Amino acid sequence: MSVRRFGRCAILSLALLVMMVFLAVRADAQGIDGRMNWKTDWSKRSIDLDELMAGGPPKDGIPSINHPTFVSISEASQWLASKEPVIALAIEGVARAYPLQVMTWHEIAIDEVGGVPVVVTFCPLCYSAVVYDRRVDGQVLTFGVSGMLRHSDLVMFDRQTESLWQQLNGEAIVGDYTGTVLKAVPAQIIAFEQFAQAYPDGSVLSRETGHMRDYGRNPYAGYDNIDERPFLYRGPRDKRLPPMEKVIAFSLEGVDIAYPHSLTRKQRVVNDEVGGVPVVVFHDDGAVSALDQSQISASKEIGSTGVFEARLDGARLTFAYKNGRFVDHETNSAWDVTGLAVSGSHKGRRLRPIPHGDFFSFAWFVFKPKTKLYQAEQ
Repeated sequence: MSVRRFGRCAILSLALLVMMVFLAVRADAQGIDGRMNWKTDWSKRSIDLDELMAGGPPKDGIPSINHPTFVSISEASQWLASKEPVIALAIEGVARAYPLQVMTWHEIAIDEVGGVPVVVTFCPLCYSAVVYDRRVDGQVLTFGVSGMLRHSDLVMFDRQTESLWQQLNGEAIVGDYTGTVLKAVPAQIIAFEQFAQAYPDGSVLSRETGHMRDYGRNPYAGYDNIDERPFLYRGPRDKRLPPMEKVIAFSLEGVDIAYPHSLTRKQRVVNDEVGGVPVVVFHDDGAVSALDQSQISASKEIGSTGVFEARLDGARLTFAYKNGRFVDHETNSAWDVTGLAVSGSHKGRRLRPIPHGDFFSFAWFVFKPKTKLYQAEQ
């Protein structure tokens, strides 16, 4: 195991590093194809099983949050700093925030929001926060952490058939559900204070998870460094970007596209058209990284992002960034990073969100090799 995963020498305590090495060796000794203690149908698969690697902890060694509880924004503010990153999810008028200080230790939360059964996922090694609808062929699935990685990305398993699922793209890769793809639900990583402003009646995932974890501490300190190398990654490298540069990426109407953070942080707004759909990409100030300093609240600011359909009531909107707000040229309404109009004739309206993520580029490119890379107009 390379200590580069942990940001050279200063990232983890020596005891934790030794423990992770021990767990990885033990998992390798048991055999990564997981035939022990699994009911998976290994004969059904779309990948070579050699692509699966032991991540360290065994099956359920990273415990999913199966019965989440929530607290008010006011209560959460007692332990959650204003710029700490949260996964913001809003469905049918119900808004919830899942702090990365909690999700980093659990990676999966099983929930139902606005009547929709969802699985909220976060893979720290790919910085991939993705939410999926858990309904497949009329059955509601529940998920856990397999302990395996593929291309450094979390491999989930469903508890009904123990099929294996790729976290970043929601595809079942081994077992009865092989070839099935979960439906992504729009979500975004923003600062806690931005969530509180946009959804004052929202709730926040509690730290009362039933597990003892050092919430607020980052066990991967130093990993969010553009000069780092991905942990346990053996896939191809796309030379267009450094592997650890973040991209705002999504798929729409059969088109995969990525916008480098190095550009979007400067431009703030990208007006584009993807698959024939007008879209706008927002990159505002806001959230700090969950993988920088050992204490998340002390980490560098990387900003908050949103991707939306750039039209309302059938009319195309184009945006610019002015005085800390996103302003549309057509009505001069001002919008925040969640797609909410906060002033102007559209005040109170929301743009339709498009599922997206802020991924390390290596992770997005390996699963979406035909990705179009956005380049700023000269």
